[in-house]
Formats: sequence, structure tokens, C-alpha cells
Amino acid sequence: MSTQAIDNLPILDDEINDLPNICGWEDHLKTLALSPPSQRNLQLDQISAGFAIALHMHQPTIPAGANGELICNLQYMFEHPNEGDNHNAAPFADCYRRMADFIPNLISQGCNPRIMLDYSGNLLWGLRQMGRTDILNDLKRLTTDPTTRNHIEWLGTMWSHAVVPSTPIADIPLHIRAWQHHFASLFGWDALARVRGFSPPEMHLPNDPDTCYAFVRALNDCGYQWVLLQEHTVEHSDGTPLTDPYIPHSLVAVNSQGERASITALIKTQGSDTKLVGQMQPYYEAKTQQRRTLNGVTIPALVTQISDGENGGVMMNEFPSAYHQAWQEMRDQSGAHQSVVGMNGTEYLDYLAMLGLSETDFPICQPAGQHRIWQSVAPEEITPECLQAVIKALKQENSGFSLDGSSWTNEISWVEGYQNVTTPLKELSQLFHTMIQPLQGNSVEGIPLTQQHRYRNALLHLLLLQTSCFRYWGQGAWTDYAREIYRRGWDILTYDF
Repeated sequence: MSTQAIDNLPILDDEINDLPNICGWEDHLKTLALSPPSQRNLQLDQISAGFAIALHMHQPTIPAGANGELICNLQYMFEHPNEGDNHNAAPFADCYRRMADFIPNLISQGCNPRIMLDYSGNLLWGLRQMGRTDILNDLKRLTTDPTTRNHIEWLGTMWSHAVVPSTPIADIPLHIRAWQHHFASLFGWDALARVRGFSPPEMHLPNDPDTCYAFVRALNDCGYQWVLLQEHTVEHSDGTPLTDPYIPHSLVAVNSQGERASITALIKTQGSDTKLVGQMQPYYEAKTQQRRTLNGVTIPALVTQISDGENGGVMMNEFPSAYHQAWQEMRDQSGAHQSVVGMNGTEYLDYLAMLGLSETDFPICQPAGQHRIWQSVAPEEITPECLQAVIKALKQENSGFSLDGSSWTNEISWVEGYQNVTTPLKELSQLFHTMIQPLQGNSVEGIPLTQQHRYRNALLHLLLLQTSCFRYWGQGAWTDYAREIYRRGWDILTYDF
């Protein structure tokens, strides 16, 4: 990426005609240079291990307002407190802002806290729609204040929490860019320039060769330097499980044309139990780890975890005290006796870079299940036709072989039984690109296509339809929401273009 002075970039509004700012400044994103490594107050040369934890926050957008308008599910929870678990609306809202209290308080106590934050675009827009500028302002203060900003790290994600394996390939970069647009409009270009890691919704990694390649290539093109992956969604090149998830890996993706793309991966261990973060298990696990030697260089191990930041009693009630206790304990052990420290993902990778280590030094991994494909195809023989034949043969040999990807919720399929959502999803995507493609480069009264209301409105509905919740929560009201968003998106593309 070439450098562009942040001072010369336009100040963006986070809402434009009541729609989230998710497009229109693509050229600025392409030329935005990542910020150089910041000076950190960590001493990593002697520690045995570190740990990094991330909080994932999401609420879907649903057509359930008083007049059917798009609203945040959190708003619906507040307005319907007697349905299901909707009584948790206020605690959830507090969870979305409380790190803005935790971090400064711990700093004032002489602690050195860290946290990574992963917020979906739906949630960020929903907070604006609800008028919860108190939460957004607190998050902005945490992100931009010089006393706190180096203690947190934002992770990019798919704007509307779409799971990558079942997202149409052409739409993957649209989600990634939409989140970048929206984040910059809320927290500033300088804050976006510090976002280097990416968190896939549901830790869902595609194992279809073309989809995985498109995903990794999009991350490269959008300036990301690393991605957070679930341990059991990847394998070594020989098909064996990872032997050491506590060091960085290089995720290598190969498509049906034989093209390769790669990106550094930090590995999230174990499953999706919120207790792992809620009770600060990564800190205590890091105490059991020793330094590693990588290409002749001795480095600390890194235990990495992500969890829902609000969902469940452990995160709502136990996490605050456990989080504070861990950092206070580390403060009291600082100095010669400190063997473990908390850090964020980019801090760890910047430290390894300072030692001369980069992605080419990390062990290679690939999506789980791909070994069975590549052991049947020589690199020089890869063609779309050859790959299709191999995949067909593997499915015939083993009915359990699948290219639907894998996530931290493998007991849930994001495809099987949801044709009433996935089929319209594909149809709307195809119509979107059919209508948009001929208009690329056109402007109306000097306004580029991607800054026009009709484009932003169509893109919004395209992205919203791909929200994972419309499949995660089963048939019924949630699939009805998806069908309504599909209908509105189809009307926008049919009548406004």
C-alpha cells in the first residue's frame, strides 16, 4: 500500500441519509498506509509466554421496527423485554461499552491491560440507530485517547457477520471494505490505519479452494496482515493437526487455477466456550507454556482466545472481576519474576518482526480437509476441471467429505436445510452484480456510483441478507426476516437501477 497523509483524508459521517457509511471511499482505503509499530511498554525478552484475548460483539439488523423498518435486534430486545432472554438487553448494552471503563481504571492502578475488540458493522450501526451515542463515544475515547489506545486492538471483520464459506465470492471484499468504511467514519482514519488483524465471524474458515483463495486474497488487498483462526479449522500440509498452536502460522490458499495467496494466522485454541475468556483461562494456560525456538530464534509462546463479549452469564457477571484480578496479579509480579504478560496480536507479531521473523519463517497450514484434495492433484496439473473431478470423486468415496468450511460451531451447518435462505442469497448477489457491473465508473451529477444512495441502499440489503443469524437461529421468524430483506433488496435493484 502506498502512503497517504491521514490529515488529507476527508472526515466521514457514519450515517448518510439514514444508511450506514459502508461505501464510497474505496480509493482512499486502497491508498491508506498502515501505521508503523507503536512504542509498547512491554518487556518480552525474558517472558516464557504471553496471552491475547478478544471480545466478539454482534447484534443483527432485522426488519422488525414499529413500521417494519430496519432496526437493531438490541432495540427489539429493549422494546420486547418479556420475550425469551430479552431482559438481558440492558446488561448487553453495558457489555458493549464497559471496556472503556475497565482499561482506564486498570491503567490508573498501575496495571498494563490489553484487549482485542471485534464488533460487527450491524451492531455499530444499531447503536447509532438507537441513539446510544454514549456507547459509541466511550468506544471512540478508548480507541483514540493516547493513554488507552495502545492497550486495545480492533480487529476487522465481515460487516454484517456473514460466514465466509457460504458468502458469494464476489461479495467477500464488499463486506471487508464496508467494515473499514464504517469503522473509519466512526473512529477516524488514524484508528483504521492501526487495524491489522481480521476476525472471521464464527471463526468460519472456507475449505473450498476457490473461496479460501478469494478470502485470503481479499484480506491481502484490503491491507490486513494477519487473521485469527480456530485450531481445528486448519491442518498441516500433510493433513495432520497443528502440532503447536501457540506460534504463528502461514495460512496458504491455492485456487483451481493454481494461484497461491497467504497470510499470517494466529491460532485460537479449543472450542467456543465463553468460560475460557470469561474466567481468563488464557492467562493461566500461558503460565504452563515455555519459550519456543523458531528458525533459530527463541520466542515466547502465545495463547490466543476469542469469545462472545456479552453472551452468557459468565461474560456478563464473572468476566469483570476475573479480568481485573488477572492484570492486578501480573502487576504485582512485574520485574524479574514475571513470566507471563498480556499482549495484543499485532504487538506479538511486531515483536517477532523485530527479531527478524516474518511469515516466511512460520509453519504452513491450510484449511482442514484440503490435504485429501492436494494429495490427488500435482501442482502442475491443477485446473478447474481437474479439481472439480477430484472433489466429485472424494464426495462419492466419503459422504462425510464437505467443502462447507469449518468453524467453532461445527455441530451447526450454515448450509444444510437452509435453501430457503441460501438460494435467495445467491440470487440477490447475482442480480446486484448484474445491475452494478455496467454502471462501474459512471457518475450522476458528479457523484460516483458508490456514493449514490441507491447503491448504498442496495449494498446494505445485500450484506444484511448474508447475516449468519438468519441461519444460526433456525427456521421461523429469522428465516422470515431474511426473506423480507431479500424482497426489499430485489425491489431496490429492480426499480432504482
